[in-house]
Amino acid sequence: MQARLGRTALFVATTTYGGTAAALQTIERVTRIHAHIRGTLPDGTPYVANDPQLIRWVHLGEITSFLRAYQDLSLQPLRSDRQDLYFAEMAQIGERLGAHNLPQTRHQALSQLQDFRSELRVDERTRETIDLIEHYPCAPLDRPLVSLIVRAAFQMLPDWALEMLERERSCALEQAAVRTALQGMGASLAWAFAETGVAARARQRMTTELKAVGSSPGT
Repeated sequence: MQARLGRTALFVATTTYGGTAAALQTIERVTRIHAHIRGTLPDGTPYVANDPQLIRWVHLGEITSFLRAYQDLSLQPLRSDRQDLYFAEMAQIGERLGAHNLPQTRHQALSQLQDFRSELRVDERTRETIDLIEHYPCAPLDRPLVSLIVRAAFQMLPDWALEMLERERSCALEQAAVRTALQGMGASLAWAFAETGVAARARQRMTTELKAVGSSPGT
């Protein structure tokens, strides 16, 4: 499970900050892997990893969670129109993975997420995954940051999801404290990775590409 979470993080980083060629290569690799993954749920229901409906659920869960985290923790949250643009752009990734009928706006995304509620369940696998996340292996010095991230992640879940997981939402004071702490740490991390992180490399790549376009004949 830990390795799988790592691969998911790499996929997100590549499709978010990588160039078009790298993103398409990563999507193609994931699609090939999905083609060979199949099994049976505890209730006997067969499944395949490249099922368009399953991919749509994963896509919805990811993009709504990413945006919620950004809006909650960023010092410059996105305007409504920029949020819609985010969903429209991310739909291109989900479609290349095989999903259909993906949302183009925030309203559509939240509505489609609600439509999946009747298909969701909490079982032993869910509890095992949560336990892994809450006790994610990391260096002792990283533990405070990881703990804050996990606490914030649970508080960003919609009320119905917390209810399914039998968890209560933290009080407003605790939520504010966690948010402030993460914003402070985030600013420090942004400074530390200003020249070497994936976002920095993406900016450098875009600068190079724009200069190349600007210097080409006819521009």
